[in-house]
Amino acid sequence: MKTRLSRVLATLLIVLFSLSPVWATCGGGGGGGTGGVGGGGGSAGPAPAVYKVPWKIYEPRTVPNKGLVLYWFPASNDEIKKSSLLASRLLTLYSAQCVAMTVADAKTPELQPIIGDSALPVAVLASADGSPIKKVENTGGKLKVEQVEKVVEAEMKQRETALDTSLKDAKEKAKAGDNQGAIALLKPVAEERCLFPKKAKDAAKELKKLGVEEVGSIPESPIFDRVQSAKIEAVMRQGLRAEIAERYVAAERLYQRAHRMDPADPTPLRYLGEVYRHHTGEWDKARATFNTILNMPADAVARAVALHGLGKMTIHDGEFKKGLSLMEQSVAEFPLALAYRNLAVYWNSEGDLVQGNAYTQKALALDPKDPYNLVFAAVFMAASGHGDEALKIAEKNRNLLPASYNLAAIYAQTGHRREALTFLQRHFFSYERYQTVRAKEMMEARVDAVFDSLRQDSEFLALTRGADGKLQMPMRNMTGSSNRQ
Repeated sequence: MKTRLSRVLATLLIVLFSLSPVWATCGGGGGGGTGGVGGGGGSAGPAPAVYKVPWKIYEPRTVPNKGLVLYWFPASNDEIKKSSLLASRLLTLYSAQCVAMTVADAKTPELQPIIGDSALPVAVLASADGSPIKKVENTGGKLKVEQVEKVVEAEMKQRETALDTSLKDAKEKAKAGDNQGAIALLKPVAEERCLFPKKAKDAAKELKKLGVEEVGSIPESPIFDRVQSAKIEAVMRQGLRAEIAERYVAAERLYQRAHRMDPADPTPLRYLGEVYRHHTGEWDKARATFNTILNMPADAVARAVALHGLGKMTIHDGEFKKGLSLMEQSVAEFPLALAYRNLAVYWNSEGDLVQGNAYTQKALALDPKDPYNLVFAAVFMAASGHGDEALKIAEKNRNLLPASYNLAAIYAQTGHRREALTFLQRHFFSYERYQTVRAKEMMEARVDAVFDSLRQDSEFLALTRGADGKLQMPMRNMTGSSNRQ
């Protein structure tokens, strides 16, 4: 049962990150841009997925002690790969407001009371203590995301109505002079700041009128209205299409528009932050954007992308341990192949090949057939003496423009100087579009351990002469083999 479970749930993580177009990935092994979760197979299609629901695999210790839990019990690998539950703006937003998204094996003993006699697949909305609230049964062997969304919405509206009643009763008590009675009704509403920030804020205002100040800050509530939500998602898809087409100015404009439509939605900020970090090299804007995400209620994917982005930039600026910590926090928040690759890079550059390989395998496990993951792994094959195998992978994938940096790394480590310089040239001047990013890339190449054989090469030094000078050359404990991610 455990083997089957691991296969089914591991497939979920692969699928979550295979919805982005392969050509939107970046050099150095893939990843970067397209909201920080680009890479993998598939195509953008007519309606590329923008909002990826952060489903987490069930573990008893991760069950929240407050709020709600939406359980998804899939029937098979095939059902997971094709499920509409993978993408939903509403579920993504709810996940940031104390509605945990949990995928689990139906054979888990402690979850049997939740499933009951339902046929798989089934989704169950439950309270934090495990009490079932509402089930969504499958239709023809499939769960429909619209039905699941409606169940969550209905429960939230019912609870919101109860809070409205408490607010109304509290105002009447205050008007009648019963301040203590009003406070007793208002405090529980104010404590619902995670599930219902807007109602909590209303309660806090009333409490302040009654002399109660210790309520604390309450975040803004995102837009859940279906009509408005559809409009926001449509603008985000336009932005993603523009980014895929390398129209980065247009992509930024559209992501900014979506952000203005709902400032409390972290997903437009996630995409904006990656445009600034990865495509245009405007790292001051990227830092500000990522920090905004971390200071607001945000889903696990948004937080993971923000932490990784900050970690990557921090390492480039020479604060290696701080950057390492941020990337470790990223994968603890949610597993990103991008963050796993950069962790592998870090430990490889520190000379710890065991940890480097462990993180490489974690990245591969998320999508073992992704060509960018394979090219990345081949860099480490070459470093560990398996040059022939690495070269086979490089030759098979040499036309992948976004993988140029790592292709150069493979050739450099296997003694193919001319090919290494050719692919670096391609990376800097065919793949990269902005000089700000190019300068960072050149600096990282100069300190990258995989280019040790070229360190004093006059042509290599001339090729990287535009380096931004942020790092001392030579250096081992830098970002390592896969700097451009």
